Amino acid sequence: MMETQVNSSQVLYITLAAYSERTHISYIIFLLILCLYVLIIVSNLLLIVVICMNRSLHEPMYLFLCSLFMNELYGATALFPFLLLHLLSDLHLVYVPLCFLQIFSIYVYGSVEFTNLAIMSYDRYLAICHPLQYNTLMTRRKVILLVAGIWFPPAAAVLVTTCLTSSLRLCRDVIEKVYCDNYTVIKLSCGDTRVNNVYELIACLFTVFAPMSVIVFSYVKIFKVCFSGSKQSRQKALSTCSPQLASLINFSFGVCFEVFQSRFDMSNVPNILRVFLSSYFLTCQPLFNPVMYGLILPKIRHLCKHMLLRKCGTVGGFKQVL
Repeated sequence: MMETQVNSSQVLYITLAAYSERTHISYIIFLLILCLYVLIIVSNLLLIVVICMNRSLHEPMYLFLCSLFMNELYGATALFPFLLLHLLSDLHLVYVPLCFLQIFSIYVYGSVEFTNLAIMSYDRYLAICHPLQYNTLMTRRKVILLVAGIWFPPAAAVLVTTCLTSSLRLCRDVIEKVYCDNYTVIKLSCGDTRVNNVYELIACLFTVFAPMSVIVFSYVKIFKVCFSGSKQSRQKALSTCSPQLASLINFSFGVCFEVFQSRFDMSNVPNILRVFLSSYFLTCQPLFNPVMYGLILPKIRHLCKHMLLRKCGTVGGFKQVL
């Protein structure tokens, strides 16, 4: 679809040109995405409830996990309802303020995800490398401060980004995406975007590279301890760290695809593949994390199984009474 040059005062809606015309396949895709969204909600809510209701899981590692699962719900909700609505719509227009709201929500999700994974790696570093001092170093007050640090600084940084982008004059109104993204909206501007670009680099240092440096530092120290210790301690350490590493690799993989898709010419790539790759970190990560942690961490796996069996037993007993 050709981009249209418009008067900046008239840009009230942005056209999402990556959506194809509605066909019978659109309904199948709608049902598949709806099932995926329901599965994401159920799996993340189940683990949040399990962690909150069991006092044995009221430990720093599981509280940080609870924060991670809440972020998965938040990120999925920033995309899926919007995606489902447009799949059944003939007009793929989004009101400009709602577009900026979605930009804010998606970027907060991504920033919080990296920060949460960094705090979790730091927690494992303290538990594995300083086990005797762990309870002194990771106090309840520190856990509360770290959880606040996971959410509030990224949200503040993204709020500034969104405000800077919303202040730009837009001269075009078409983006080749299925959702609103900051970089593509900035490209619609006909004004000076140097301030946006400089701030984006600074914000990226704090929301991506700073958490990544914490993660790299933590795991280098953890692996040093693991490979110098006994086989049993090595297996125990790797069993708690492997889901975090898998989650980090999966999320980084998705974010890299989105960055490459936004910055480089991908017109030779089929549209459906471009759409899938650009939304991978928003669609797959929210399901990947609860499945990964639910299957690998024995405490969570056993408590989930116990809760589900108890619910099934309660329902069966109720049917027998009836």
